[in-house]
Amino acid sequence: MDARTIRPTDRSGLAATAWALCAAFGAYFCMYGFRKPYTAAGWEGEGVAGIDWKTVLVISQVVGYTMSKFIGIKVISELPASRRALGILLLVALAEGALVGFALLPAPWSALMLFLNGLPLGMVFGLVLGFLEGRRLTEILAAGLCASFIMADGFTKSVGAALLRAGVSEVWMPAAAGALFFLPLAAAVWMLAQVHPPDGHDVAARSARTTLDGPARRALFARHAPALVCIIAMYLLVTVLRSVRADFAREIWQGLTGTAALPTLFTSTETWVAAGVMLATASLVMVTDNRRAFFLSLATCGIGLGVALVAGVLAAAGRLPATALVILVGVGVYLPYVAVHVSLFERLLAVSRDRGTSTYLLQLADSFGYLGYVAVLLLKVAAGSGATDPEALGRSFPALVAGSAVVGLALVAAAWGFCLRGLPDGAERSR
Repeated sequence: MDARTIRPTDRSGLAATAWALCAAFGAYFCMYGFRKPYTAAGWEGEGVAGIDWKTVLVISQVVGYTMSKFIGIKVISELPASRRALGILLLVALAEGALVGFALLPAPWSALMLFLNGLPLGMVFGLVLGFLEGRRLTEILAAGLCASFIMADGFTKSVGAALLRAGVSEVWMPAAAGALFFLPLAAAVWMLAQVHPPDGHDVAARSARTTLDGPARRALFARHAPALVCIIAMYLLVTVLRSVRADFAREIWQGLTGTAALPTLFTSTETWVAAGVMLATASLVMVTDNRRAFFLSLATCGIGLGVALVAGVLAAAGRLPATALVILVGVGVYLPYVAVHVSLFERLLAVSRDRGTSTYLLQLADSFGYLGYVAVLLLKVAAGSGATDPEALGRSFPALVAGSAVVGLALVAAAWGFCLRGLPDGAERSR
């Protein structure tokens, strides 16, 4: 098969779909090799302004990553498809250069290099997704892409730990890990570049995807502003809840049970939660009617938040074991989180036939989601040890889950109402 004719939607497209799926998974998986390995080190040091050194490094990188999301709103929506592959390689090369600078500069100035490391990496997901959107099998391909960031987190940290055991110093380990991942990333990006653009059947089913300049972005947002504001606000809540659950996992478990969590507890539950959620969202590919699929995606968000609400209420009443709470909140958080990545914006454009890309809308939502994550990190630092008191977290977490779920459900209901009136019914309109 000629690689340049690969279409993930050909009738004989099992191999073609696998090609595109492996390419997207591999590219984003390898990107984590430039972002996460440094967290495997202890980073014992004096810190800055009373903040421990590792926390300073994490905040520096996340702030850069968040700024990258906002920058990407313009860059990703305006970048021609022919330049996506080169764009990914350039962004990752800049991130690796920052890691080399991190090794060369002394603390505390080296923290600036981690900020610069995060600054290009926040745009990579949108560029990779750009190769996959607007196809009849987009949900399957995007679900595979989402699987990459779940699996890569632990793997790339393990690579960092292995390099430390091999004698690589803490300051050089992040750059060394990135160097290991560069050639596999380049191969995956080459594979992405061979994936053919959506064909005529894809365009008929999902609408053409085009670049957007500033006025076009504002016009697209304005056409769906009430619904998009509700969806983005819901996504922000979900992102913050997901971050709290991840960052305070040990303390929450100790507060709920009075005992320390086993190291394998969250890894074992998270893998199955993620697999089930991605299977559920990828199954939306079987729904060919775009309007129905869009509302099913919104319903998936509502179901997830409903699960989280029930879990929070039962846990607050003392009627739900801690393990069940961890699993159910995971399902409740990841269902809307992955649905937004995989299907919601994809089907919104497909049914409305608006000019643009789903990557623009996702980048917009991701920007505010990560802004919420930065706020959580800063509040954690400001609160000091009180923020991580297990007993307080054990008491407050179920209420936080239930309260967030109620607000999220209200936002989903509002978005449903706006879209029920604003999206075409029956035959899709053309532009």
